[in-house]
Amino acid sequence: MFVVAVTVFVKPEFVEPFKSAILDNARNSRKEPGNLRFDVLQAEDDPTRFFLYEVYKAKEDFAFHQQQPHFFRWRDAVTDWMAQPRQATKNRTIYYGDGEVGGA
Repeated sequence: MFVVAVTVFVKPEFVEPFKSAILDNARNSRKEPGNLRFDVLQAEDDPTRFFLYEVYKAKEDFAFHQQQPHFFRWRDAVTDWMAQPRQATKNRTIYYGDGEVGGA
């Protein structure tokens, strides 16, 4: 599995439109054959900070995701709403759900 974790800081005046846009992206991403999970979290102590947790079957499935119309729609809509560039990490899965997936 391939996991992408993204932190996004949104300008305060764009928090609500950002939520609508990311929900559209998340719901459509879940329909992709290689997507296993797409969580959207909002920080309790800072409502302008969001965390996206995306799980794909393989790295290629994430590349497929980045070519989908809903991803482009989200990316183009939110770019100017961000207080700073989004921060993403790409990860190999060692333990997921109920068990180990790969070696440590």
